[in-house]
Amino acid sequence: MTADASDDEFEVIPAVDVQNGEVVQLVQGERGTEKTYGDPIEAAERWIDTGAETLHLVDLDGAFEGERANADAIDAVIDAVDVPTQLGGGIRTADDAVDLLERGVDRVILGTAAVENPDIVAEISEEHPDSVVVSLDAKDGEVVVEGWTQGAGVTPVEAAERYAELGAAAILFTNVDVEGQLEGVATDPVEELVEATEIPVIASGGVATLEDVQALEKTGAAAVVVGSALYEGNFTLEEAQAVVAED
Repeated sequence: MTADASDDEFEVIPAVDVQNGEVVQLVQGERGTEKTYGDPIEAAERWIDTGAETLHLVDLDGAFEGERANADAIDAVIDAVDVPTQLGGGIRTADDAVDLLERGVDRVILGTAAVENPDIVAEISEEHPDSVVVSLDAKDGEVVVEGWTQGAGVTPVEAAERYAELGAAAILFTNVDVEGQLEGVATDPVEELVEATEIPVIASGGVATLEDVQALEKTGAAAVVVGSALYEGNFTLEEAQAVVAED
């Protein structure tokens, strides 16, 4: 499952970010900082084998270039797995999103497209309810787009309220200030967003320890996306699932 308002269980979602056909993790979203972790299918299957209930897929080249540069690699993952997937990166039109949903993706993640044309959220949701996750990536308290390179002139709270009204199923909130650094999370922005919107918030960015996972759970977020910490072996997916199950 993807984060759902009807389900109170906090979910730990592994990230499979793809660049040039390989799994990578970036530091603060900057190209050139990537560390590679091999084949996307192998990574996806590893997370499923260790208990993942949802996979978070990102076409990083798509996020930067505006078109799905890793479509073949992503499609191969979708074909290979049997758990729900949420996919972002390079989805710029409603037709792109609908094609992916009909292709087998469970939820599409819209960032730049939703900022530039908020009505796209309503357009897709009308045809495919509960299928749009709006990605709000924030740097210094401002939503950023185009692969985290341009400010959008709006705060995450302001944006989230609008997208909830347009039918978004969830908000994916990434704190770019801490993303990929393995130095810990910032919980205040997440908690503020959770309190400001009625739709689920999926947190992302900065998770380094099991304590970080627990801290994000306590904000009231519905789920957390974890990348570098899992790939670097800071903790296992099973350990992360176990600590939130204890709370």
